[in-house]
Amino acid sequence: MIVRMSLLFGIFFLSCACGTGQGPKMNTEATVSTNFTYKHLGAGEKEKYADEVRAKYEKLLGKNFSGEILVAKNGEIVFEDYKGFSNFANKVPIVAETPIHLASISKTFTGMAALKLWEQHKLDLQAPVTKYLPNFPYTDVTIEELLSHRSGIPDYTYFMETHKYLSVKTKNKKGRWVKKLQLISNDAPFKQGNYTNQDVLDYMVAKRPAPQAHADRVFKYCNTNYVMLALIIEKITGQDFPTFMAETIFKPLKMNNTYIFNAKVIDRYTPSYNAKMQPYRIEKYDCIYGDKNVYSTARDMLLWDKALTEGTFLSPSTLQMAYEPKSPLTRNYHNYGLGWRMLLKPNEEKLIYHNGWWHGNNTVFTRLLGETATIIILGNRFNKTIYKGKELASIFTGKEDTTALEE
Repeated sequence: MIVRMSLLFGIFFLSCACGTGQGPKMNTEATVSTNFTYKHLGAGEKEKYADEVRAKYEKLLGKNFSGEILVAKNGEIVFEDYKGFSNFANKVPIVAETPIHLASISKTFTGMAALKLWEQHKLDLQAPVTKYLPNFPYTDVTIEELLSHRSGIPDYTYFMETHKYLSVKTKNKKGRWVKKLQLISNDAPFKQGNYTNQDVLDYMVAKRPAPQAHADRVFKYCNTNYVMLALIIEKITGQDFPTFMAETIFKPLKMNNTYIFNAKVIDRYTPSYNAKMQPYRIEKYDCIYGDKNVYSTARDMLLWDKALTEGTFLSPSTLQMAYEPKSPLTRNYHNYGLGWRMLLKPNEEKLIYHNGWWHGNNTVFTRLLGETATIIILGNRFNKTIYKGKELASIFTGKEDTTALEE
């Protein structure tokens, strides 16, 4: 019997209130379902999808794309392609086994790992962060608010900067008012070398940077939330985050080319590139994980998608909870659940996704649950056109849609 996920999630969505700030009750009967089956694609159907994807892909990304693209329907790959080089200096080509930095798509792994601990009754989503990190200085923030980006805490990529600028208005040589960045402070680094997750927490404890907002008031996307979640997972499990994720997710799902980059494997660093083909060298934030730093391949990401769709990693009820919008809708119908972005356009299927950007990496992970279709694009040369990859969804929905997704 074919399980229709769109019906399951549709019923749940109609029953959920948006923006209440109320967290889910502890699930005491979370089980993993293995009853999911896909409808097999016929050869003609598969070829039709492949032709349509290829035409759109070549039009969207063109000759400047460097990376991996994979599109799947009903768990089957209908199109994939690999272009460019993982190292342009040595002309090492990108192949199916080449790991690429997922950037913020990494948050889907951190978020779902946290929910796995919740299913096992090891993590309380309603508890304050201080239950697990006693020195955490924002005492009114809960675990769920980290997951949903409603904590209001500041972003470490700004508050740990040594050079701080203020945007000011000034007149240019032609007498026109323009905006200009003015250096207002040049502080000594918090420490020498590359920062770690613990350094981010230690900085907040020592200096308590001003929050962006009060807890649970508004949605404020913030990398620090997931840096703290990785620390909490380490505290609960007694394992370092890269090891826990490998043993809990990557190895069981046979994601053999997926790993978390960190200070212990710094020799594995491969640069990404800007649009002018200049490489990004390793910098002080590159060893911080949880918010980023999962390296993976398009094929491994399909395994991740299938594990979620089939309910072999988390129970369907837990995933329903993750896909529940936690904030009021924006005017463009965007929202965020627990570890996932979503697009909630009226009278259309809920679209679950996460994009990413770090240095020269742009990444797309778009999931059409009702259509059981997945779009995965991983780039290692900066190319904002990658974010238009959602337009491939029209091949499965029959509706042209150029709505921009959050980067």
